Amino acid sequence: MHRPVHRLISSFRLPHRSCRRLLHSTLVIMADTKAEGSPAPAAEGSPAPAGVQATAPITKNAEKKLAKKKENEARLALKAAKAAKAAAAAPAGGEKKARKEKAKEEEAPFVNTTSAGEKKDLSQPMASGYNPIAVEAAWYDWWDAQGFFSPQLTEDGQIKPEGLFVIPSPPPNVTGSLHIGHALTVAIQDCLVRWNRMLGKTTLFVPGFDHAGISTQSVVEKRLLKTGVTRHDLGREPFIEKVWEWKNDYQSRITNQLRRLGGSYDWNRVAFTMDERLSKAVIETFCRLHEDGIIYRANRLVNWCVKLNTTLSNLEVEQKQLEGRTLLNVPGYDIKEKFEFGVITSFAYPIEGSDEKIIVATTRPETMLGDTAIAVHPQDPRYKHLHGKFAKHPFVDRRIPIITDDIVVDMSFGTGAVKITPAHDPNDYEVGVRHNLEFINILNDDGTFNDNAGEKFKGMKRFHARVAVVQALKDLGLYVETKDNPMQIPICSKSGDIIEPILKPQWWVNCKPLADEVLKRTREGQLSITPKPSETEWFRWLENIQDWCISRQLWWGHRCPAYFVNIEGLEQDRNDGKHWVVGRTLEQATERAKKLAGDAKFTLEQDEDVLDTWFSSGLWPMSIMGWPENTSDFQMFYPSSILETGWDILFFWVARMALLGVKLTGKMPFPEVLCHAMIRDAHGRKMSKSLGNVIDPIDVIQGLDLEALHAKLYEGNLDEREIQKAKAGQKKDFPKGIPQCGTDALRFALCAYSGGGRDINLEILRVEGYRKFCNKIFNATKFAMLKLDEKFVPEPTAKPTGDESLVEKWILHKLNLAAEEINKQLADRNFMNATSAAYNFWLYELCDVYIEAMKPMTDESASETTRRSSQQTLYTCLDHGLRLLHPFMPFVTEELWQRLPRRPNDSTPSIMLAKFPVFDKSFEFAQAERDFDLVFSAIKSSRALAASYNIQQNLHVYIRAQNDAEAELFQSQVPTILALTKNCKSIEVVRDLSSIPAGCGSEVLTATIFVHVLVRGQVDLDAEIVKCEKKLALAQMSLSKIVKIEAQEDYESTVPANVRLANEEKRKTLEADIQLLEHSIDMFKQLKE
Repeated sequence: MHRPVHRLISSFRLPHRSCRRLLHSTLVIMADTKAEGSPAPAAEGSPAPAGVQATAPITKNAEKKLAKKKENEARLALKAAKAAKAAAAAPAGGEKKARKEKAKEEEAPFVNTTSAGEKKDLSQPMASGYNPIAVEAAWYDWWDAQGFFSPQLTEDGQIKPEGLFVIPSPPPNVTGSLHIGHALTVAIQDCLVRWNRMLGKTTLFVPGFDHAGISTQSVVEKRLLKTGVTRHDLGREPFIEKVWEWKNDYQSRITNQLRRLGGSYDWNRVAFTMDERLSKAVIETFCRLHEDGIIYRANRLVNWCVKLNTTLSNLEVEQKQLEGRTLLNVPGYDIKEKFEFGVITSFAYPIEGSDEKIIVATTRPETMLGDTAIAVHPQDPRYKHLHGKFAKHPFVDRRIPIITDDIVVDMSFGTGAVKITPAHDPNDYEVGVRHNLEFINILNDDGTFNDNAGEKFKGMKRFHARVAVVQALKDLGLYVETKDNPMQIPICSKSGDIIEPILKPQWWVNCKPLADEVLKRTREGQLSITPKPSETEWFRWLENIQDWCISRQLWWGHRCPAYFVNIEGLEQDRNDGKHWVVGRTLEQATERAKKLAGDAKFTLEQDEDVLDTWFSSGLWPMSIMGWPENTSDFQMFYPSSILETGWDILFFWVARMALLGVKLTGKMPFPEVLCHAMIRDAHGRKMSKSLGNVIDPIDVIQGLDLEALHAKLYEGNLDEREIQKAKAGQKKDFPKGIPQCGTDALRFALCAYSGGGRDINLEILRVEGYRKFCNKIFNATKFAMLKLDEKFVPEPTAKPTGDESLVEKWILHKLNLAAEEINKQLADRNFMNATSAAYNFWLYELCDVYIEAMKPMTDESASETTRRSSQQTLYTCLDHGLRLLHPFMPFVTEELWQRLPRRPNDSTPSIMLAKFPVFDKSFEFAQAERDFDLVFSAIKSSRALAASYNIQQNLHVYIRAQNDAEAELFQSQVPTILALTKNCKSIEVVRDLSSIPAGCGSEVLTATIFVHVLVRGQVDLDAEIVKCEKKLALAQMSLSKIVKIEAQEDYESTVPANVRLANEEKRKTLEADIQLLEHSIDMFKQLKE
């Protein structure tokens, strides 16, 4: 995880992140007397085995706390000093003025003057500061106009030798605008596409849109209802025209959002699931699967949503867990009405011809109006005398047989008698099939009861009937009791309505043979799924797959290419599939109907239903490439390289693509599935319009105040109560609105969140932090380019020339490591680690170190060779560093890269076509890295000492090196140390203790290297004595523990060698610390005298 950018500002540079080490420090006020050298600090070792204590952590923790405390004290002291200075300089009466903020001259809003498709003019100087709107303007249109998004092929039209990378973009629904979850999808997918494009591969990123049958029809119907019009008032065709208008509007909006997000889609191949060519694929699939016996028609139980008036697949039904009696609102009823769930009601059926009664129980009392049997266990002695007899229904003229069934009945549960409603319960349906029971449907499509429910209840809404049935049972003395009953109730994921199982003749897909083949190929390694939990779910779902109902009672969608052959003079059952034909065209259906009807007259009636949206979406990787035609795109770009999507639609979409792809093409549609996390709000809640936490990515890019956020709520279909609730949520989460962050910061943040988990709790402030990172990149590049004078010309290649200084070799080595790490992490699909590597290189290595260190190398006093080498290294770091960032941050990297000069003979027009940096052996300087890391450790040590004493200027640093090689190293790096140590007046490299002046604070860097800072007059002696005594006690306690461990009899034989070595080094370090602490205490006491 990255440190927030806004926390990086400090008067002193903090220790370098990539090489931060624990410095065992002890303040030593050097007197005229000489002190002995300290032993080397301990290296970190492996943990000791069970029963052996390797080391006591107390010293390390204490030192960390002390270092942190020093940093905080330094910041507070600096802040107080600045405040005091400002107060002293303020004129009389200045206190009141100081409280007032100075009016800042507002910059004029940016206006993009670049014509669409033209390249942005960068001849003017860079802006004073980073403005994401200005930086991001014009580039996308230019990329698109130049054809950079289209697949780059060889001269003879073939895939480039570097390889192929194809992503079929999950088509967003045209239901409404994109939300932040879609932005995550774009950020991850486009990062992969841009990375592979820069690796030289032929890439294709296909955009598209999904008609989303249920959801889109629902939102359009809601919009119409606000004007008092229903779809039935309009009629089917006029209503569909209205939906097409909605689709065109929102497809345009979504397209704008996708472009603003920087997705490098090939817009020449944009697809819509109801386009003519994609519709052709849907019809072909339906007909082919019907001809193969995979699609069939059956009158079976379906999940019926009363609110939407359509069937749903099992995947579209959510299970709501209730722990007991619960009162719930139900869509379609008065908001003040609540109905009882989570209870089980017992009642009695009178036995025909006797005074006996049999007691049954149900969680849905209203369904008793459709009961056609009572089942008991054949071995239950309580009911053997009732086998073959009948109960009498109390409300309708119906005899109810008492049957025996050892599958559905558990003798030990309840009364051992089970009411059977075959037409309204999945388990009862199976009982009805086994015993050839009557299937009586009591429910109309609108949720009211039909004539089969009896005169007393027909016309009632289902949950009103529930109450009425219970009351009627009480009136007849048949009611027994109602008890709490923990249970799940099925909820429509689209509308929130309670699902009703009802019998309907529908089209079904026999999924079992398709799933078996997909499972076989997955186990063979033809498909990988990450992260691992998603793979586990994949196998579990496919192994237990059920048939898929693909009929939907809608108007918007692909109408089933199935026709009922109505033969004149013949009594036919429409539920029976044998009276139906399918056809790719009406002509084909007519020819097939003629064969079915023989010489009889007939008429064809096309099925009014449409197909499940996921049926067409399941063909996406094929249909967007032209299937069922064997097009050049299909031959070249199918299968895709990867399918990246959210884990929540693994079965809705991904599994169905696999089922249909393998069946229809013989190939897996993709070899890899990558499931990203679900985005939740900062509180971990699911995004919901009624909560007001749904975020439009454009609002994050551009920024939006709270009032405008409130206003957007009225654009949807929320009622006033929901709007007020959403407003409260917005005010709590975004009291000042959403800050302007820009696309690059948003994309980078979303990738940085993506480390393989299932949920992301998104905080807008973190996105804003990455805007500051963009600002850092912008300003650093702007400053660095000042170091590239007008005479500067890049070398023909980035290969080192041999003139590089130590810090140049170090930064090139770090650049090389960053390139290696980013490529590895992107290959492993770990975007969090990839962004970390890019972030750390830019912030902590290039900006914090090299750009600062090179300043003396470009001074007039520097030699021409030194100046040119440092410039070439800087150019290489900027060029390659921007390329490394480009997949995550396309806009700011293009803007800055275009301002860099090009190497001779390099005509690359855009950074998106530039080569992505990879590991380069010529950039490997391992020894230089070790040497400069040692130098930088001394720099950090001097900073920390200065910060602990609030020394803000005239810093005098002494580095004591006890061997020749180290002394020579530090002496050669004095200019660099000066450049990287703020307000440092002098650096001296000395060989012995006698060269250190009295009154220095000191830190032990290694066994042979010590850092001293002159702090005379800055010490509170009494306070320092107390601190040293506390540290001494801790050190002595830790040392005694290690000594005790090392004294164990079996220590040498049972403790691993690396642990023994670590303990030995830590013991020596503690001994040195104790010696220095004792010396310090003596020195402090002497200075007091």
